[in-house]
Amino acid sequence: MAHVPNPRPTGDFRATYAADRTLFRTRNETMAVLAGVVLVALCPLVFGGYVLSQLILIGIYGIAALGLNVLTGMTGQISLGHGAFFGFGAFASAWISGNGVPVLIAIPLAGLMTMAVGMIFGIPAARLKGLYLAIATLASQYILQDFFARADWFTGGTSGSLAETASVFGFQLNSDARYLYLVLFWVVIAFVAVANLARTRDGRALVAVRDHYLSAEIMGINLTRYRILSFGISSFFAGIGGALYGHYLGFVSAEGFTILLSIEFLAMIIIGGLGSVSGSLLGAAFILLLPQAMEVFANGVATVVPAIAQGTAYIKQMSVGAAIILFLVLEPEGLVHRWRMTRASWKLFPFSH
Repeated sequence: MAHVPNPRPTGDFRATYAADRTLFRTRNETMAVLAGVVLVALCPLVFGGYVLSQLILIGIYGIAALGLNVLTGMTGQISLGHGAFFGFGAFASAWISGNGVPVLIAIPLAGLMTMAVGMIFGIPAARLKGLYLAIATLASQYILQDFFARADWFTGGTSGSLAETASVFGFQLNSDARYLYLVLFWVVIAFVAVANLARTRDGRALVAVRDHYLSAEIMGINLTRYRILSFGISSFFAGIGGALYGHYLGFVSAEGFTILLSIEFLAMIIIGGLGSVSGSLLGAAFILLLPQAMEVFANGVATVVPAIAQGTAYIKQMSVGAAIILFLVLEPEGLVHRWRMTRASWKLFPFSH
């Protein structure tokens, strides 16, 4: 069934390119996405602080992972410094809002500042590939980490900096129930923007660079330009996610944006599905909830084997690495591919072979 991962219903004919490039393939898909957004918007009426906090973090990490998916999944450029750009967005928004700019304006401005920084690092990295590219982006991680620790005027140095509370026309978004709507707004904007990017000429050029850069260059695609562009887009969404994260916590510190965070972002797009828009959100949810599930599992086992309780922290850390390995071996196309196959089997049942 691998050759029909997402079959269209009978009678769904595409006679024009415009019809074939629609954002959602069917009316049912459109209604399902809208229903999902409405259900998340109604969550504050039903759930308490813990569930809402997890939804907020999934949305924030999903936006940042989406940016990395543009760079790695769509363009084929690896980055080991995404966590640092995420942190730069948090510090930038805290700095901008601390100078009198409203938080709602500071967030996109922080994204643009992070985009500029990402494109600066992308200029030398755009001419590299493979191991050399990975090392170059790893260098950006440590350069920015050192900048966070030394730039007292911008980040507060080792003491960190406070981030203003977001507000809308004087209405403070100072609770999870209120802040969720700001994050949901940016999630919708980000995911619709990247989904539309994939349907444009520039989006197809990015995919061509990933699939075969020599063929893309022969067809007239400027490899350097599009690689730098992908770094900029990736950094922009990392900055947006970081800004939302900083204002959600109310405090930003350099210790939270290490190489481990960059690896977690890579894990999100690998597990969710490289090059998939929805896979970024699925991967973010998986990586965020997996350590918590493993902690509950380890505590349950500890009632039978008490020695396990001492290694709970290590089990949580190892679970992420183990998940990456298992997905690379057993499901390299990620959760989104598994969902498409499952949905196809429902549509084709009982002929799901």
